Amino acid sequence: MHPIITVSHLEKTYRGGFHALKDINLEIRKGEIFALLGPNGAGKTTLISTICGLVNPTSGSVSVDGHDIIADYRAARSLIGLVPQELTTDAFETVWATVSFSRGLFGQKPAPAHIETVLRQLSLWDKKDSRIITLSGGMKRRVMIAKALSHEPQILFLDEPTAGVDVELRRDMWELVRQLRATGVTIILTTHYIQEAQEMADRVGVINRGEIILVENKAELMRKLGRKRLILDLQKELDGVPDELNGYGLEIADEGRQLIYTYDSQAERTGITTLLKVLNETGVRVKDLNTTQSSLEEIFVNLVKKTA
Repeated sequence: MHPIITVSHLEKTYRGGFHALKDINLEIRKGEIFALLGPNGAGKTTLISTICGLVNPTSGSVSVDGHDIIADYRAARSLIGLVPQELTTDAFETVWATVSFSRGLFGQKPAPAHIETVLRQLSLWDKKDSRIITLSGGMKRRVMIAKALSHEPQILFLDEPTAGVDVELRRDMWELVRQLRATGVTIILTTHYIQEAQEMADRVGVINRGEIILVENKAELMRKLGRKRLILDLQKELDGVPDELNGYGLEIADEGRQLIYTYDSQAERTGITTLLKVLNETGVRVKDLNTTQSSLEEIFVNLVKKTA
């Protein structure tokens, strides 16, 4: 698929010497939902800000649909809508006025029908004449999204969009993101809520200490790195793992009523058949068993630990 954003050998070192981005190479495909994950201070916001032309890179380049973000800033930036972490709106303007003004900043002609559609999508229509200062935090977040969508961008950046918002808004935003993707909008999402990435993303990138450590299709990532756990419910409680089972890396859980065996589901041999045989030979009786797959959160935590 044609990349709509191309980042090549991007570096950012701040005046104090902090090396925020280190040789970042990344392509975002047109029409995809890309989740950028990383711990606090990993470089997520710096990377987004650089792609959007808000932070000047120390070296390297960023191209947005063929437009260099520095040499052809206006054309590149006009394709981008950005919802930053911080709530930055004119407190005394009305919702309608501030969203309409944002559209004008990008040189777009007035389009009341489009503004109305955006406000209705975000459940803001009944607040269109309200001043920003009178709105709740969740409603202000919705206004920020409306501002980002006012000029009909082809690319939407959502930087921690649901941090500190209620469950209802989070659910509404997920639905809006799906609707936008269906119309061809490319969406780049940074989030601490791994559930969001697992629920919505097509691909996942992990950044840590200013370096991209992995970019992978979400399903493929979980297939490659996801491990399965076999949970064995026992007929009798165990005080400890029998010596005969020490080589299986078993964990005792539920106060001795469960044994947990972690294995690679893609391996040629999982070891489950042998394990069950040894359990039987040692007199450990199993009354039930089931398997669970590693979540994206577990995979993410393990990846970050490896690069710490």
